[in-house]
Amino acid sequence: MNELTITATGWAATDVRLTLGQGGLAIASFRLATTPRFYDRERGQWVDGTTEWFTVRLFRGAALTVEKSITKGQPVVVTGRLRTSRWEAKEGPRTDLIIDATAVGPDCTRGTATFTRATGDPALTEADTTAAAAALAAARESEPSGEVESYELAEGPDEEPAVEDADEHSDEHSDEHSVDTAEALVGH
Repeated sequence: MNELTITATGWAATDVRLTLGQGGLAIASFRLATTPRFYDRERGQWVDGTTEWFTVRLFRGAALTVEKSITKGQPVVVTGRLRTSRWEAKEGPRTDLIIDATAVGPDCTRGTATFTRATGDPALTEADTTAAAAALAAARESEPSGEVESYELAEGPDEEPAVEDADEHSDEHSDEHSVDTAEALVGH
C-alpha cells in the first residue's frame, strides 16, 4: 500500500489529550502548528509564511508516553502517516490534516531534552501515568460493558472533529505496545 509519510517540525499547540477507543485502546492527540520562515529581501527582514495545522494521533503505549512527555508550547518533531478528515461545520465543509505518528520527540535544535526509557524502566510508576489510569477507570465506569464505543474531540481550531471509528486504526498500529502494556503501566 502506498502511504504518504511526513515529518513535520513545529510547536505543540495544545496539551496532549488522552482518550480511549474501542476495546480500551489508548489514544493520544494534540495539535501541531508549523510555520515556515523565510527572508524577504525586499523588506530586508524575516517573514512568517502560512501556518499549517495538524492533529497528531498516537495509539497504545506510545499514547501514554507522549501524554507524559509533550506539553503545549514545546518544539516537536513528528513523523507518521498523513491522513485527511473531511467534515461539515456550520461554515461549510472542512478538511483536517492528521498525522498518525510513528515517532514524536522534542526538537533539540531549539532546546535540550532528557530521555527516560519507558519500557522496563522502574522509575516509570503508576504516579507517572495518572492521567492514563484516570482515563481507563473513567471509561470503564461510564460503560456498563467496560467497552468504549468511540472517542470524540471537540470541534474547533485547536482540536479535530469527532472520530467515528477509532478502532479501525488499531490493526494499522499494531506494534510491540499493546493495550495490555498500557494497562500494565497503570496497574490495571
